[in-house]
Amino acid sequence: MQNIALNIKENGSFVVEDDILTIEEVAKYLRVSERTVYDWAQKGEIPSGKIGTVWRFKKVEIEKWVNERLSSNQKQEEKKTVVRVRNILSPDRIVFIEHSTKRDALVELANNLGTAPQIKFKDELVTEILKREELMSTAIGRGIAIPHVRLASVTDLVMSVGLCRNDLIDFQTIDEIPVRILIMIAAAYNQHTYYLQTLSFFSSKLKEKELREKLYAAKTPQEAYLLLTEGEE
Repeated sequence: MQNIALNIKENGSFVVEDDILTIEEVAKYLRVSERTVYDWAQKGEIPSGKIGTVWRFKKVEIEKWVNERLSSNQKQEEKKTVVRVRNILSPDRIVFIEHSTKRDALVELANNLGTAPQIKFKDELVTEILKREELMSTAIGRGIAIPHVRLASVTDLVMSVGLCRNDLIDFQTIDEIPVRILIMIAAAYNQHTYYLQTLSFFSSKLKEKELREKLYAAKTPQEAYLLLTEGEE
């Protein structure tokens, strides 16, 4: 466990060498509960020290600790080069959408994705998906859009698929083809590489016109699921 260093002024008062954070401030910075930070400190898993009976944390040490953990997680993620649809999608997260507006379609699909156990807060997911779409259209052409977010409350990458019975004409598309297929992806903050790999995977996979036409013609979620997982081990 690391101690907090203090300097003493000539008048006897203490000056902290670095910015010192409380448990509450560290929890807010890391977006975890205060209890989690307390447990980490008790176990010596996070740089910390006590002043009397109160835990305190050096800001520079916390930032270094975070950077080291993110680098370690990224190296582990880089090994995950194969995206398997069956690991992140299930038939119950394939929805046939009757809406004809982008917002209604996104809300319906986000509510479906919010039922996945990897999503802790469905309302947050819906809000952030809509915010992301307002920032920039997620339509990629060929009638496809891939709305996506990364959230601290998501425990693992997961997805839902929306197959639209009507054209979504209010998407800003690059080729003026109305959106008919929605691939919605939510990931944790520390899954940056896997997240990008998944976006790239579906951008490439759905370039196949034959696959898109089969998805349009699918009658059941199970049929669509088999099309998207075809060829996987």
